[in-house]
Amino acid sequence: MPLLLAASLLGAPPPANAAAPPAAQRQALSVAPKAGEWVFRDRTGREVVLRGFNVSGSAKLRETGLLPFRDAADAARSAQAMRDLTGANAIRFLITWEGVQPAPGRIDHAYLDRAAEQIRAFISRGFYVLLDYHQDLYSAHLFHAGSWYTGDGAPRWAVEGGGYPKEFCGLCIVWGQNMLTNQAVRRAARDFWHNRAMPTAVGPVRVQDAFVEQATAAMAHLKRRLTAGEFRSILGLDPFNEPFDGGLDDVRGADWEREYLLPFYRRMRAAMDAAGWDAKPIFVEPLPFWNVGFFEQGGLSAVGKLGARYVFNSHFYDGARMTIDPRPAGDGAYAAAMNEIRDRARTLATAPFLSEFGNRMSGFGSDRTPWMVRAMYQGADHGVRGADWWRRAASGGTVLSATHWHWDIYSGRHHEPMNGNPRKVRTEGDAWNDEDFSVVRTDETGRVRLRLDRRVLDRLYPSAVAGDILAFAYEDLARSGFAGRGSQAAWLAAPAAMPNVAALVHGRQFGVLVWRAPAAAPQAPTELHLPGSFTPGRTVVVGDLTARRGLSSSGPVRIAPEPGSSSARRLLVDHGGGGAVHVMLVVNAATGPPVTAAQLAAARAELTAWAARYFPAR
Repeated sequence: MPLLLAASLLGAPPPANAAAPPAAQRQALSVAPKAGEWVFRDRTGREVVLRGFNVSGSAKLRETGLLPFRDAADAARSAQAMRDLTGANAIRFLITWEGVQPAPGRIDHAYLDRAAEQIRAFISRGFYVLLDYHQDLYSAHLFHAGSWYTGDGAPRWAVEGGGYPKEFCGLCIVWGQNMLTNQAVRRAARDFWHNRAMPTAVGPVRVQDAFVEQATAAMAHLKRRLTAGEFRSILGLDPFNEPFDGGLDDVRGADWEREYLLPFYRRMRAAMDAAGWDAKPIFVEPLPFWNVGFFEQGGLSAVGKLGARYVFNSHFYDGARMTIDPRPAGDGAYAAAMNEIRDRARTLATAPFLSEFGNRMSGFGSDRTPWMVRAMYQGADHGVRGADWWRRAASGGTVLSATHWHWDIYSGRHHEPMNGNPRKVRTEGDAWNDEDFSVVRTDETGRVRLRLDRRVLDRLYPSAVAGDILAFAYEDLARSGFAGRGSQAAWLAAPAAMPNVAALVHGRQFGVLVWRAPAAAPQAPTELHLPGSFTPGRTVVVGDLTARRGLSSSGPVRIAPEPGSSSARRLLVDHGGGGAVHVMLVVNAATGPPVTAAQLAAARAELTAWAARYFPAR
């Protein structure tokens, strides 16, 4: 269809046959304890897992007005595609200080109104939203028309009076090295942490004070623009993307975090309270190099316990494979890295959140991206190798909530003059520092298309579990290449000691969930997102609660639409309380031999015996 017609249709409200978006009934989430760990729970007490994407790197660009989308229609088109194609239930929504406060003492309410409309497009389709104050290299205004790099974040007025040297990175392999070697970038960041009084047109303004004040005003304005039901879908605030020190002042990174970063986070926590965001946690990030494999500093290891009004908010990128390590990623490649995030959150007495992960979609090393991303999702699901999961499932750790970097519907179709230079118009990839990370693009008809194997991105995951998740794993069978190419290998093979389960899952996508019901009767069902490749009539569910081939829209184990979507589905499971341990195997049986009743019964016996052995009743 013509591009304009496609855009107008895809930017429309959710389809009439979609499940009703739950904005008015949406339950706010909170951080709550779980057997020595901390997780997200809704008001019914269900453990909630958040999965989704960052929207988007376009907020760094002038062409979109420093917001993820050019208008609300594009936001709606993007939200609908994300919900339909992946079943995602959360986004990290980017805004910038420069967008909110283009001049000292002035808040751009029109910018915030546009942000609210774009956020609403996602909330109306069933998403939770984490608001992210984004920055990279502190500010675009530290760079000049001929610079090799650019930044985003702080407005011009916050840096132009700083007297900084002409920026120069030196021999940089990746743009992030500017944080370590570019003296203009480093000095500006250091001034922020030291709250320097910056000369401006209206007189001296302390930069950190100004940031806190404008963020307070922005949060209050957004709360006013959203209904009470919509505001319940706001997860909280990520106050500063990838905070870097600009100079450690002769202390260790962990000590710098305690002396400079933690006080800033406490100021922002108070700002949230003042703006009416007191019931929402603040998602705090450590120094960005804490877990990249080299230059490691920080990790909020010296700040003490944070508690439930904070969330440990980490990124993960495979710095070695992005630069010097030629090896492909395989089963368990990122188990240790994800466990480091789990362990640090446990030490901080709060929930973990992985707000960025991913890999480049073109250029050096991108041929390894499909399985690198697959391994990252695997590590978020469980912290043990798939080959070991059946005997070590109880050691898999918390299922991590995570937002993939990133979902940019303008990928490859940008028109961004880099640092305002009309002779350096960037159109390819993300149009920012030569990055190309978006997992989607828009085709010639205006349709949003995935750039990665859908099996990697549209995953079975336990979105809301009545009780406590004890273990979860998913075999996606995604290929190692792009566009259906590459090899295929199962990372979650069932053990020989369970021959009937092994036969049932052989060559098929499947997932396993083990959970403990609450003591009291659940107020809401357990929910899992069901990938689009799992057709109801060919989906097999086996466990202590049922053993059946094919699913309908009725009964204690049933199919329902994902809220806000006419095509994405979820699996609903009704069960009792009493602290009982439940196990459920969900299999995509669209291929392979027919599943017999005898096979179901035998697999059920093996599965329940396995659960009883590794997850005994209390």
